[in-house]
Amino acid sequence: MRIAQALEMTRELSSATQTLEALGELLDPELVKTALETAGVATLRKRRLPLESMLWCVIGLALFRRLSAWDVVNQLDIMLPGQKPLVAPSAVVQGRQRLGSDAVREVFQLTQQRWHETAEHPGWQGLRLLGVDGVVWRAPDTLENRERYGSAINQYGDGGFPQIRMVCQMELTSHLLVSSAFDAYASNEMKLAEQLIEGTPDHSLTLFDKGFYSLGLLHRWQRTGNERHWLLPLRKDAQYEVIRSLGKQDAIVSLRTSPQARRQWPGLPDTLQARLLSKTVKGKRRQILTSMTDPGRFVSDEIVDLYSHRWEIELGYREIKQGLLDGRYTLRSKTPDMVAQELWGLLLGYNLLRYQMVQMSRQCPGVHPCEMSFSACSWAILKFLLSLSLNSPGNIPRDMAELHALAPHFVLPHRRDYRAYPRVIKAKPSKYPTRKKMPVSLTDRHYPAGPFFIG
Repeated sequence: MRIAQALEMTRELSSATQTLEALGELLDPELVKTALETAGVATLRKRRLPLESMLWCVIGLALFRRLSAWDVVNQLDIMLPGQKPLVAPSAVVQGRQRLGSDAVREVFQLTQQRWHETAEHPGWQGLRLLGVDGVVWRAPDTLENRERYGSAINQYGDGGFPQIRMVCQMELTSHLLVSSAFDAYASNEMKLAEQLIEGTPDHSLTLFDKGFYSLGLLHRWQRTGNERHWLLPLRKDAQYEVIRSLGKQDAIVSLRTSPQARRQWPGLPDTLQARLLSKTVKGKRRQILTSMTDPGRFVSDEIVDLYSHRWEIELGYREIKQGLLDGRYTLRSKTPDMVAQELWGLLLGYNLLRYQMVQMSRQCPGVHPCEMSFSACSWAILKFLLSLSLNSPGNIPRDMAELHALAPHFVLPHRRDYRAYPRVIKAKPSKYPTRKKMPVSLTDRHYPAGPFFIG
């Protein structure tokens, strides 16, 4: 009897091990082990839900928004063998708490370094194209989340949900995330962006939104590392002095820094030199400020046109919020540490999908990963991920090759430059329903507004 039980447990253990090995094709187990040791949570004790499995549970929460954490564990078949019924939901919660958020952050950092090394980004003039921008997330309305993260405040009081302010850095041709920093809603995006400086790769050009106009931040960004250039629109009220003209709409200018900025950013000089370029696009004059001051290497017209690529990071945020989260913008976790873990898992899960899209794009010469359909590719990758536990590990290379062979079907048509989407004021997020206005009828458009007019 004992021999039979031992054989059955061995069979189940082998099946669970094969599943984790299959998932290891997407995420290197040795890299995960290193991250757990760095975070100080590695353990020799074999639980029914080991930390390696819980990492996949956190990733699964991002990839399968409609499933609960308990369903993710069972769908991916990532638990070690034990008595039936399956693992209890409380064990999943305890497993997430053992894992913590630092371990998931370490896995994100290690994977992004490796994936960027093998992605072979095309770049521009020998510089890797990066983008930096901010995004806001909503968390469940619990006392712990509200005390830790806070929320938007208006004349009527606090907002309906606690919110987290995040700043990310993204490689623009692949949408692979490079780094991220987040904190309470009241935190400053400049301070969060400062945390991204050390992780910025050399020989890169970072495109900033105009909201990141800070001479202290830009000076520190350029001085840290080798050839870390920046580019952003000139602020309307910026004061500058032309030092040398390089062309009709091209000049080297001097920008005076403020005493407050010099106190905040030690080492910031009294003046900062940069290159100012102007170009009329669709009837509007655009002024771009950049650290790329060499006119022989960096052509002025190309520099101004480059700024349009900054929109790629906005598309990446849309892919995460509407694609991965299925339009459900409120996170799941009810405590601050689990919120942080969920966010790092979300970024890691997104990078995992995007790296597979990098691999798939190699089947389509001349096509960048950002030119492929994220929704179609993610559906195919998730289908492959769910089928791993049903196949033997020996079939994984063949199945992955078949997945990559489908890449030509996922290439998007060329973008239409003439399409325009003006910025609009969106309704502030609230947990209370809002009243919808009735549509205006044709009759109302031809007569003055009476007592029953609905506008």
